[in-house]
Amino acid sequence: MSHFDDKARAWDANPVFQERAQRIAEAIAAEVPLHRGMTVLDYGCGTGLLSFPLRGRVGPMTLADSSTGMLEVLEEKIAAHEARAEMQTCRLDLMNDPLPAQRFDLIYTSMTLHHVPDTARILALFHDLLKPGGYLCIADLDLEDGSFHGIEYDVHPGFDRTALAGLAQAAGLAATRFRTVFEIVKERASGQRAYPVFLLTTQKPA
Repeated sequence: MSHFDDKARAWDANPVFQERAQRIAEAIAAEVPLHRGMTVLDYGCGTGLLSFPLRGRVGPMTLADSSTGMLEVLEEKIAAHEARAEMQTCRLDLMNDPLPAQRFDLIYTSMTLHHVPDTARILALFHDLLKPGGYLCIADLDLEDGSFHGIEYDVHPGFDRTALAGLAQAAGLAATRFRTVFEIVKERASGQRAYPVFLLTTQKPA
């Protein structure tokens, strides 16, 4: 996580990150019937860019990440916004740590799934953390050729939507829906390249 620890202080200064989070938040609000009674888990929360736009539209929010640097910045933001009653941070790596005792009405995660080696297992863990009828929203990259991160990063090169829907269904999640919510444009040797970002919305059967 040192990569993210090192980048935490400058994270919010990136306008692409800001706009991406806003677009994803809007898409979640369009897909999920949000209400103030919902308990929420933001997994891979970073500095909270996705959760702050949803604050006030849901209930208690647990913001979890494995990067201490990101969580330090997030703690400062929560204090500055006087949001302690609504937002709590948690250092958590679901692939290695015990599951939290709490269960949630809504779990969302942005640009985190491609960093998790075992997609099937993390989806199963999300299923276990949801209350019956709870929603899971995943924002991540469509399948690409690996050029988004480059060969120096050992991550998934995005996801095929049909294959990811199959993994979600195998984990016990139902009614998978996809929408394209954003494009990240990067300069490459051949010119500009756009990398689409989808939002997958699925639900644990009641």
